[in-house]
Amino acid sequence: MNYTTKQIAEITGSQLIGDENLHLKNIAYDSRTLFSVNDTAFLAINTSKNSGEKYIQSAIEKGIDIIISEHYYSDYKNITWIIVDNSIQFLQKIAKYHLKQFYLKTIGITGSNGKTIVKEWLYQSLFHDYATVKSPKSFNSQLGLPLSLLEINKKHQLGIFEVGISKPAEMKILEDIFPPQIGVLTHIGSAHSSNFDSAEDLIDEKIRLFENSETIIFNGDNELVYNKITERYSSKKLISFGFKNRNKVFIKNDWKNRSQEVFIQYFEEEFSVPVNQRDEATISNVLCVISVLKEFGFDNSKIVEKLNSLKSVEMRLESVNGIRNNLIINDSFNLDLDSLKIAFQHINEYNKPNKVLILTDFVEGKNADQLYQEVAALTNEQHFKSVFLIGNEITKLERLFDAKTFTFSNTAELIDNVYLNQIEDHLILLKGARKFEIDKVKSYLELQKHDTVLEVNLNSILHNINVHKALLKPETKMMAMVKAYSYGLGGYEIAEFLQHHHIDYLGVAYADEGVDLRKNGITTPIMVMNPEQHSYNIIIDYKLEPEIYSFRVLELFNEKLIQKGIQHRYPIHIKLETGMHRLGFKKDELSMLIEKLNSMNVKVKSIFSHLSSSDDDQEKEYTLAQIHIFNENSLALIQGINDQPIRHILNTSGIVNFSDYQFDMVRIGIGMVGVSAHPEIKKQLKSAVTFKTVISQISTVNKGESVGYNRKFKALENTNIATIPVGYADGIPRLVGNNAGFVGIRKNLFPIVGNVCMDMMMIDLGDFVAKEGEEVIIFNSSPSLEEFASYCKTISYEVLTSISRRVKRIYIKD
Repeated sequence: MNYTTKQIAEITGSQLIGDENLHLKNIAYDSRTLFSVNDTAFLAINTSKNSGEKYIQSAIEKGIDIIISEHYYSDYKNITWIIVDNSIQFLQKIAKYHLKQFYLKTIGITGSNGKTIVKEWLYQSLFHDYATVKSPKSFNSQLGLPLSLLEINKKHQLGIFEVGISKPAEMKILEDIFPPQIGVLTHIGSAHSSNFDSAEDLIDEKIRLFENSETIIFNGDNELVYNKITERYSSKKLISFGFKNRNKVFIKNDWKNRSQEVFIQYFEEEFSVPVNQRDEATISNVLCVISVLKEFGFDNSKIVEKLNSLKSVEMRLESVNGIRNNLIINDSFNLDLDSLKIAFQHINEYNKPNKVLILTDFVEGKNADQLYQEVAALTNEQHFKSVFLIGNEITKLERLFDAKTFTFSNTAELIDNVYLNQIEDHLILLKGARKFEIDKVKSYLELQKHDTVLEVNLNSILHNINVHKALLKPETKMMAMVKAYSYGLGGYEIAEFLQHHHIDYLGVAYADEGVDLRKNGITTPIMVMNPEQHSYNIIIDYKLEPEIYSFRVLELFNEKLIQKGIQHRYPIHIKLETGMHRLGFKKDELSMLIEKLNSMNVKVKSIFSHLSSSDDDQEKEYTLAQIHIFNENSLALIQGINDQPIRHILNTSGIVNFSDYQFDMVRIGIGMVGVSAHPEIKKQLKSAVTFKTVISQISTVNKGESVGYNRKFKALENTNIATIPVGYADGIPRLVGNNAGFVGIRKNLFPIVGNVCMDMMMIDLGDFVAKEGEEVIIFNSSPSLEEFASYCKTISYEVLTSISRRVKRIYIKD
C-alpha cells in the first residue's frame, strides 16, 4: 500500500494530528519485531488481555514517527498520530478500501486443515502465469487477513488469501472485508472448536465466507459439509472433491498402491497424475489444487507439469546452538520477499546483538534488479555485521549492501571459506532457496551432530499457554516453570521466548539455573524455589527472588542481605504449608513470621502454596481444603505485614480444574508441553515436543537368531530388525526394551526388542518396508509423550527431564 497520512485518516474516518503528507507503506503492530521503520506506522492494538499502547514508546525509540492509536499522548514530540475508535476495526477498514482499488481475481481459502499448504501450492502453480500476491505464512485472522490484503499492489493479477476464524460471528466480518470470487474449503473434521456448540455451527461459520463467491471448490467427504453447501449455495458453481465418488473430483483407483499413478475422475473426464507422498492429507490437498487449476483452464498435461514441480511446504524456522557460541537460525525452507520479512521479524526476538546473514539468489524472482534493491534496502535496516551472498544474480549487486559483504557462486565455496570460521558469538540467519542446499551450512556450523534430536515447537508452547490463559481473568498473572532445564526442553531458549511474549514470572529450582538465564539476557522476574544456603550471594548478585519456607532460611538470607549492605527492600516469596507436607510455614508460625518480616529489610512479592492432587478427581475435597487453608492463612499474613503481595496456588492442572481459585497468579509447567489430564483441554493443546532419530541399519534376522546383549530377543520367524542410534545414555530407560515399548515410523508402531544399549536400540519391523536413514519417532503423536511415559511406567515429567544434554535441541517456530 502507499497512502498519505491524510488519506488514511479520511478513508477510515480517523482523527489526524501532525503531518498530513507523510507516506505510509507498512503497518507494524509488534514493537519487538520491527524490522523496518521507513514509511511505517506502529498500530497499537488493544485487546482484553493487553494494550499495545504500552509499547508506543518502544516503537518511537526504534525510529517510528507515525502512531495509530485509540488514545493520544502529547508527551511525544514530532510524532504524527492517527487516532482511531478501534485499532482492529481501523485495520479492517483500510484493508477493505485497499482491496477495492484493484481489479484482480481472488481466491479465499478456509477450512480446519490444509489451508496454508493449499495456498502455497496454488501460488507455486500460478505465479508464473499471473502476478500473484498471497497471505504471508498463515496470516488469516481478524488481524492477519487485513495485513495480507494490504500487500496488494497494481501489478498483481491474482490474490490467494487464507481466511481463518476461531469464534462465532468472525467470518461475517472477514467476508465483508474480503469476498473471494473463488471460495475454497479444505478439510473440516468431525471435531469442533471449544468456542462452538457443535460441528454444525462451526461449518455454518466457515462457509459464510462464500456468500458472494461465484465458484465454490470444497472437500465433499464430510456429509454435513456436502449437504450444507449444496443446499445453501445451489445457485453457484459448485465443485466438490474428495475420496468419495459422489464428488465431482475423486480418485478412481487404489491410491495407496505406489506401483501405479493416481487416477483422477474430474466430472466426466479421467486422467492420471504423479503423487509421491501418499497420505490422505496430501492426496486431498492435491485434489483441491487440481480442481482450482481446472477452473483456471489449464489442460491435463499442464496440470501434471505443475504438480511435478510442487515443492513441499516447510512453514517453520529452526534455531540451534552453533560452534563458537553462535546461534544458528535456519529459515532455508523457502525464499521470497514475504518470508524474508518474516525472518527479519523473528531474529529480533533473540538477545544476540551481533548478526550475520547468509542469503542466496531468489530463484523464483521476477524483475530481479528491482527485487534485489528492495532486499538490500530491507537487509540494510537490520544492521548485520556481515552478509554472505550466494548465487549468480544477487552477488552482482553486492554494492547495494551496507554491511561487510562476501560473495560466492555456490554453497561449497562458502563452507570452504576462512571467514565462516571466524564468526563468534553471533546470530547467523540462513535464508536460501532449496537448490543452494543451505542445510549444509547449518550442518557445518551447528554444535552437536547427533542424529537423535529433541525438537521443541515454541509456537505450540505459546498456543498451550494461551489455552490455559483463556480459563483465567485478564488481570491474572502467570508464572512459567522453567526449572530442570525447562523440563528438559532447554534453558534460556525457552525462557527467552516466554520473556518475549510477556510472561509475568519465571520459576527455577536452583539459583544456578536463574544465573544462567540472567547471563543470557533474561530480565523477567525469576523465583528460586530451592534457595540453598551457599547460593545466597549469587541470588542477590543476579537479582533473583528466593522462596522462603522456614525461619532458618529467612534468617540466613536476611543475614546475607545485611552482610552485603543491601539498602532496598529485597523481594522474597513466602511458601505456606497447606497439606503437601514438604516445605512451608504453618498456621501456628504466622505470628512469629509477621514479626520477623516487619523487622527485616525484605519485601514480600508473593505468598504461595502447592496443591498435591489437583489432577485427581477423587481428591477434590482435599484440594479444596488446601485452597481454603491457603486463603485463610495468606490473608492473615497480609493483614500483619506492610505489603500487598501476589497470591498463587494453582499449578497446570489446578488452572483447569479449580480456575475459580486463581487468586492473583497461576503457575504453568507441563501444560506448556501439551500434557493435560482433562480430556476437553487435551483436545485443544498441541504437542510441543518431538523426540526423534533415524534408522542406522536394517538387518534380516532369521528364525532362531538373537538380537542384542544377553540374547534377550530371539526371532520366532524371519524378520527385519532396525537399529536406531538412541539408548539409555540419551534418556531411554532400559525397561522399555524387550517388547515393553514402541516407536513410530510413518505413524506405524513397532516394538523395541532386546535390551536397550547405552547408545542404540533395536526395533522389530517384521515385513514392513522401511529405509535406512528414515525418521523414527520416539514420541510426539505416535506414540505420544504420555504413551511413551506409560511404556516407561512413569510420568511425562520424568521422561522429559531424563533426556540427556547430548541430545541436540532444535527450536521450531512454524
